[in-house]
Amino acid sequence: MHGNRGVGKWRISDELWAFVEPLLPDLPKSDPLGRGRPRRSDRDAMDAIFFVLRTGCQWNALNATGICSSSTAHRRFQEWRAAGVFEKLWQSGLEVYEELQGLDWSWQSMDGAMTKAPLGGGKNRPQPHGSGQARYQAKRAGRGLRRAGGSGRGRSQRE
Repeated sequence: MHGNRGVGKWRISDELWAFVEPLLPDLPKSDPLGRGRPRRSDRDAMDAIFFVLRTGCQWNALNATGICSSSTAHRRFQEWRAAGVFEKLWQSGLEVYEELQGLDWSWQSMDGAMTKAPLGGGKNRPQPHGSGQARYQAKRAGRGLRRAGGSGRGRSQRE
C-alpha cells in the first residue's frame, strides 16, 4: 500500500508511477463540453493494467476489484500500446538498470519452442477418416477395429 490510496498491495508504487507518468501521451482529462463522465485517472487505469499483468486474470475480472472498470482499463491499454508507452517503459527500464547495475551484453540468450498446434493446422489440411470414437478407442485383445459394412474378417469371406 502506498500513500493514502488505501486499496492494497496491487497498486503500483509512487516511485514506479513517477517513472511511468511522463511516458504517457497527453490526452484530454474530460470532454471539453462537459458531456459524459469524467475520464478515469491514468493512475487507476495503469494500476488495473499492472493488476492484469501480475495476476494473469481476464480483463473482465477487473470489475470485481474496484480498481478500474475492465472496459476503461482495456481501452487505455490499447491507446497506450498504440502510442508506444510500453516500449518506452521497457527501454527506459533498461537504461536505468544499465546505469545502476550495468548490462552484460556479451552474453545473451533466446528461448523458443515449436510444436504442433493443439487443434490442428490450416483450412486445407487432410481430414481424418472414420469416427473420432474409433480413432481413440482401445482395440480389443486379438481383434482389430471393424470396417464399416464388413464382418471384420477381411475381403476373402465376401469374394
